[in-house]
Amino acid sequence: MCGAEATEPAYLQGLKLTRRNPAVTIKVKTKGADPHTVVRYAAGLRNQAGDSYDEVWCVVDVDDFDVAKAVTTARRAGISLAISNPCFEYWLLLHFEACAAPLPCYADVARRLRRHVPEYDKSALRFADYEQGVEGAVERAQELGHALATEHEHNPATGVWALVKKVL
Repeated sequence: MCGAEATEPAYLQGLKLTRRNPAVTIKVKTKGADPHTVVRYAAGLRNQAGDSYDEVWCVVDVDDFDVAKAVTTARRAGISLAISNPCFEYWLLLHFEACAAPLPCYADVARRLRRHVPEYDKSALRFADYEQGVEGAVERAQELGHALATEHEHNPATGVWALVKKVL
């Protein structure tokens, strides 16, 4: 479940198509809303599906949201979160460089990301621009100490690496 309509789903669809792990099936759903609403929506979909899913993940940004409520609700519902602070583009940046400097907002991350992908467009992500750096991004996130439970409390940080690692 993605809390955005374009960037995150395009990345996950690209990952799904290029990283064929026969043991992993990915269904990407979107709900353009705040993180807490996304988690509640994902929990509802999972409950409707019964035992169809081994795991349910929500990919959300901190942006200007207070995600503490989403973290609590996800924990209670047994849903995993991949939170990026300040935004998903930080995860994309890790495909090219290790960045531990605070990035106050999307514009700061996007400016730095465009050093590597000059034509970056939030509404038209091309997974091919990131494909070669997937494993490196996972390694950088882990080396930077990004933990799932606290990534919303630190800037910059991301938990997307844990989801991607499972897909790989």
